[in-house]
Amino acid sequence: MPKAHKFTDKNYKEVLELQAQINDVKLYKKLLCLQLRIEGKSNAEIAEITKYSKSRVSALVCIYANEGIEYFKFEHRVGGNRRNISFDEERRMLVGFEEAAKSGNVITAKEIKSKYDGIIGHESGKGTVYRLLKRHKWRQVMPRSKHPKKASEEVIEASKKLSLVSKN
Repeated sequence: MPKAHKFTDKNYKEVLELQAQINDVKLYKKLLCLQLRIEGKSNAEIAEITKYSKSRVSALVCIYANEGIEYFKFEHRVGGNRRNISFDEERRMLVGFEEAAKSGNVITAKEIKSKYDGIIGHESGKGTVYRLLKRHKWRQVMPRSKHPKKASEEVIEASKKLSLVSKN
């Protein structure tokens, strides 16, 4: 048989007070679960009202019973923005490379990665630099596919004809 948590009027008041203070919809929904549970509704009824699963409702009630209202005052998510430096810091780092590229130098991802690793203070993966460049709308520009001093097609054709004649 599941453990039944006992709640008091004090618990009910603190949940209502926190609900009045917050503006976050997700947190409000969690507090609504607590409010309904303290009012005596079952986990199944609360799950239907809030669109949480019964196990999630049970977990929220258990967290409240063990850790109190303080748990719900702070965000406990992990993940999200995992960047080492801000967008503006990245842009400032790329300015030097941009100037070098405009003057005609070839810039490689290896050079950018080396500077980036120096700024963040530890080694990063290759993909990190490519994502950084994509974020700043840099693109890969390749050198010309043909030599600028390459002979025209007519000269090449004439050269082929001359070489055939001289072989005979």
